[in-house]
Amino acid sequence: MPLYFRCIWLLLLVLIGCTEPTPAPAPRPTTPTPVPTAPANSVSYLALGDSYTIGQSVPASDRWGVQLAQLAQAEGLQTPDIIAQTGWTTGELQQAIRAANVQKTYGLVSLMIGVNNQYRGLPLDTYRTEFRQLLQTAVQFAGGRPRRVFVLSIPDWSQTPAGRSYPQARISQEIDQFNAVAREECSKVTVEFVDVTDLTRSASSAPAQFAPDGLHYSGLHMGQWANRALPVVRLLLK
Repeated sequence: MPLYFRCIWLLLLVLIGCTEPTPAPAPRPTTPTPVPTAPANSVSYLALGDSYTIGQSVPASDRWGVQLAQLAQAEGLQTPDIIAQTGWTTGELQQAIRAANVQKTYGLVSLMIGVNNQYRGLPLDTYRTEFRQLLQTAVQFAGGRPRRVFVLSIPDWSQTPAGRSYPQARISQEIDQFNAVAREECSKVTVEFVDVTDLTRSASSAPAQFAPDGLHYSGLHMGQWANRALPVVRLLLK
């Protein structure tokens, strides 16, 4: 092969040998799937009580505690855990709490109990003792913070359609006595007391204020309880 062609051939071999391979495209970084987290100001909520707290005869969304959580979304209030059942007295609520064996603490706790003590004719002194114990339990659930606990008063069920066949004057008087005890016990431990009894008395002529059973309250009416409790809750959560 002539020298001229040999030089060209050798030059091509050198050029081919020095060419860098084309790098493979870098893999795209994968974005991890975000894990849902509670808002920074999320506040857990426990509601203790009886038929009024569990919302007897109405959808779960109409319960006053659930409505309260919706109203206090800006404060981060969560939909409540509930320990409540129709017919419970203070003593039965105590037993249910022990049976539930809840180990967590909450950012807010509500208590609404006593109507069945009055209905069954149980002694006022017994109510005072057991209500005081329930307040202590509620404060423990709130991490030892009484300013994260509030109590709703006992409604006057004698003013309901189903209650009008009962001795209304006597029932109203007894409801006032039970509520006076609850208010007094709350003041001793700096727990807020929210009075909704007057709302239940003013609803006596409005059918839309009551549940289908004529004894309990509709979501429309319990919304009034939630609205009355809302400013108190906002102060407690500051």
